[in-house]
Amino acid sequence: MSKTLPLEITIEVRDTCLCLHAQRAARALARRFDEALRPIGLTSGQFSLLTALNRPQPPAIGPVAQLLAMDRTTLTAALKPLERDGLVAIGPDPKDRRNRLLTLTKKGHGVIVAAVPIWRDTHAAVEAALPTLDPDDLRAALNTLA
Repeated sequence: MSKTLPLEITIEVRDTCLCLHAQRAARALARRFDEALRPIGLTSGQFSLLTALNRPQPPAIGPVAQLLAMDRTTLTAALKPLERDGLVAIGPDPKDRRNRLLTLTKKGHGVIVAAVPIWRDTHAAVEAALPTLDPDDLRAALNTLA
């Protein structure tokens, strides 16, 4: 095999690679939601994390990491600024002190309540920009890949 990659392969990857296209779309969507949520001080990732904590009972780190497709270390790092800002409280599980439970604080609830209308408007605009694609079909395809 040659020590250089033919340009045709570069073009093939650019035009057909599902991973590349998914990464590009994810980055573009994240930027769009980041910009929309900036006025209330959240990123799109923080919005997703906070909404994942909006449960009747505080979840442990493991299930939240699984839901968000993150490893526990990455989730722990993402929680630090939210804890620092008083949006999330992290405490021991009274049933198993080795586990930590994640609680959305009153301030955290207030932030996601303010964020939801922004998310809805942005989400509707994104879906409207896909006139030839059923968003439910896209979600189903992405969930199949996940």
